[in-house]
Amino acid sequence: MRRTSRNFRIRGAAGRHGPALPPRRAVRAAAALAAGVLAVSLTACGGDGDGGDGDDKGKASGDTGTTVTLPKLDGRTLEVAAVWTGTEQKNFKQVLAEFEKRTGAKVTFVPAQDPIINFLGSKIAGGAPPDVAMLPQPGAIKQAVEKNWAKPLGPGATKELAKNYSQGWQDIGKVDGKQYGVYYKAANKSLIWYNAQVFENAGASEPKTWDELLNTAQMVYDSGVTPFSVGGADGWTLTDWFENIYLSQAGPEKYDQLAKHEIKWTDPSVKEALATLAEVWGKKDYVAGGPNGALQTEFPASVTQTFTGGDQPKAGMVYEGDFVQVNIGETKAEVGTDAKVFTFPAVGDTPPVVSGGDAAVILEDSEAAQALVTFLASPDAAAIHAKLGGYLSPNKNVPQSAYPNEVQQTIAKALVDAGDDFRFDMSDQAPQAFGGTPGKGEWKALQDFLKNPSDVAGTQAKLEADAAAAYGN
Repeated sequence: MRRTSRNFRIRGAAGRHGPALPPRRAVRAAAALAAGVLAVSLTACGGDGDGGDGDDKGKASGDTGTTVTLPKLDGRTLEVAAVWTGTEQKNFKQVLAEFEKRTGAKVTFVPAQDPIINFLGSKIAGGAPPDVAMLPQPGAIKQAVEKNWAKPLGPGATKELAKNYSQGWQDIGKVDGKQYGVYYKAANKSLIWYNAQVFENAGASEPKTWDELLNTAQMVYDSGVTPFSVGGADGWTLTDWFENIYLSQAGPEKYDQLAKHEIKWTDPSVKEALATLAEVWGKKDYVAGGPNGALQTEFPASVTQTFTGGDQPKAGMVYEGDFVQVNIGETKAEVGTDAKVFTFPAVGDTPPVVSGGDAAVILEDSEAAQALVTFLASPDAAAIHAKLGGYLSPNKNVPQSAYPNEVQQTIAKALVDAGDDFRFDMSDQAPQAFGGTPGKGEWKALQDFLKNPSDVAGTQAKLEADAAAAYGN
């Protein structure tokens, strides 16, 4: 469930997984996204909205029709593995059902565990690899290629990619110049969602800077509600907190250097970011349940506890990406009225923009596997998923009208309009042993920091030791 850059951070767009993007363009893209999201104030919800091109006849429901030709695959079977659970898994299965309808193939979804590379290793060792895996990190794609698990995409999938994706999104699915991944799902990970009634009761407004965020948190606290809900049981949410602060405060050049471990985690820029983060995590009663409670709160619960309990929820705000909408949907709150959102405030000169994504990678090459990945690279597949909510596609030919509300349409438009101006989630660019393994590396170090935010130096030392071991430098 991951997660991405907005000075732009989209995982894997810089460093080991592609050339760094010009900082000026990245900053401009971040500003455009912030302006776009804030312009609608995320107050409109419900209905499909009209946000699509006037020439997109018949697409108001999110149906793009048939834009890609698929072979007949009667009697063929496929397995697709992903770490998605709950609503996210349910919605993806509707996409797979459409592929089955068009081709006659039978597709089985295989629930995977984090880290998915370890899960796949066990399946491959047992002689039963899935045909396709949804990999949430560019580093995982690289590992799958290095282990000779991943198979290059064929001409059908690469043709769809060239037609529907910006060059930057194509490049982050490449290893050594060959195309291995289709980034089917993206995420805007620079958003803070808030309980509108709590803000109204507190007299609070949407902050645009870090100092304003701290003032807003104090107002919420003074009104009798804990300001923040943090899903600390899932270490990736904590890396996202850090990355947004670091990108905005240290800037895109430093961000790229740290992502590649060209500078150490003991660098003063990391010290400054951790100290800034401690202004929230280390403030007494600012985190729901305190540090120990947050460390026992998984991401879905961090969302739902913010939007249940009327005007006295367990917290007034929760940070995470656009996919938070899926979990809000499990409550009685309505996005755009009860649940609103603002872009992650500027800590430095500009607001951060971080993005992530999940790429379809073929492990067992066949006509059916290539057809499925080709379908996932098409607007047809993405439009089906988009209309169900809680989903963003980097596919530029998915009509805006496919998204179910103005909030989602605006976030999706900003993602596509950014073109190649993005940064990818830093932890997803790192070797998985450092950036993507529960109980280890960055996840564990930041969980320990959440518990003891005064230990900035110790946290830096631990991060650097783990990073040096994982990167091998």
